[in-house]
Amino acid sequence: MEPIRVHTGLVYPMNRANVDTDQIIPKQFLKRIERQGFGQFLFYHWRFDDDGNRRSDFSLNEEKYNNATILVAGENFGCGSSREHAPWAIQDYGFKVVIAPSFADIFYNNSVKNGILPVKLGSEETQEILRKAEQESLKLTVDLENQLVCDEENLEFRFDIAEYHKEMLLNGWDEIAVTLTHADKITAFEKNHAY
Repeated sequence: MEPIRVHTGLVYPMNRANVDTDQIIPKQFLKRIERQGFGQFLFYHWRFDDDGNRRSDFSLNEEKYNNATILVAGENFGCGSSREHAPWAIQDYGFKVVIAPSFADIFYNNSVKNGILPVKLGSEETQEILRKAEQESLKLTVDLENQLVCDEENLEFRFDIAEYHKEMLLNGWDEIAVTLTHADKITAFEKNHAY
């Protein structure tokens, strides 16, 4: 995975609460066995009609959000089933950071494990970002090292993140990579506990 230290990107505002994993990536697209290729199905039933045509009434289809890399949403983002395909689809589409007041626990952990930075901000702070992004094109800088979200003007919000998750994202580690940081201890244990 790629390390995340500081990311600056265009915001896509999704002013919806309780966006569940079936809305993020519908069940009929879970047949793939690799992690790539899910981005085309992100928010599928919101983005496309029954014939596969783009819906004009869903804002992610607007050209101004084509290169958005920061998704900002409402409360309880990623609720529903525990499918890891949801962060895969978000990442494959191009989002690197998801900001919301709260996340479903499994979605949050799956995001970190897959190199997406989930940022929890207060409801009022999130609403302020959503309002700004809905009015005009908004770029944010998310600084993981200093745990700050800021824009090009005067907006600046602090966020908390568990040290373990922060270390994983800063180093681009998944859980296997974390385990391998203890390779010398594992080798020593195996030598002392021969089968």
